[in-house]
Amino acid sequence: MLNYEVDPEILKPYIPYSTVLDLYEGKALVSMVGFLFRETKVLGVKWPFHVNFEEVNLRFYVKHFDGKEWKRGAVFISEIVPKSLIVLVANNLYKEHYRALPMRHSINPAGNDYTQYLYEWKLNGVWNKLGATVSNHFEDIQPKSAEEFIFEHYWGYNGLGPEKTMQYQVEHISWQVAQVKDPVFEGDIAELYGEKFVPFLKVAPFSAFFANGSEISVRIGEKIVGNKNI
Repeated sequence: MLNYEVDPEILKPYIPYSTVLDLYEGKALVSMVGFLFRETKVLGVKWPFHVNFEEVNLRFYVKHFDGKEWKRGAVFISEIVPKSLIVLVANNLYKEHYRALPMRHSINPAGNDYTQYLYEWKLNGVWNKLGATVSNHFEDIQPKSAEEFIFEHYWGYNGLGPEKTMQYQVEHISWQVAQVKDPVFEGDIAELYGEKFVPFLKVAPFSAFFANGSEISVRIGEKIVGNKNI
């Protein structure tokens, strides 16, 4: 996960109804995320040729007060996967913003107890890339750390209209994290996310993290309408 500080103004059009930006030390962050889905099931079913695949997404962080507590979640600006069926299912079930592009990844030893991870996607005939060199030593996430802020978001939110939001729960154990060096992101930012993101994503990331992942359950979403869940 490569994390970048952005002007909060550029995120305003994406903030779902009944949520507010979740800031880290007063900063609005977006994350470029690359990861692998493994042993994937949709509604309990493994679909042939759609079990193991890559995803790269751009997301930012919000929180929603449900009347009792704040729920911390993520909003996805764009999600890239290699299969059109995934796009169809995710965009319909969760009202996400998926697109299908050719993708590939590599995981290679990098010497001195490090591993190099690289995710690539082909856009307009050019391979874009996201990756880093990661320590093989993992540690628990520390309370109130920068890693905790990024990884401990267990809800997803998508705006459905002026007074309607899709909310869904993401369940997993707390992950372990490893040190990262030599992060790389090379992509057509304007084509992927719009010109307004170019100045913020062309610079070195604010921070870079890697987590080992785990089994994850994504619950069926519900709608927040007029501050009521239905």
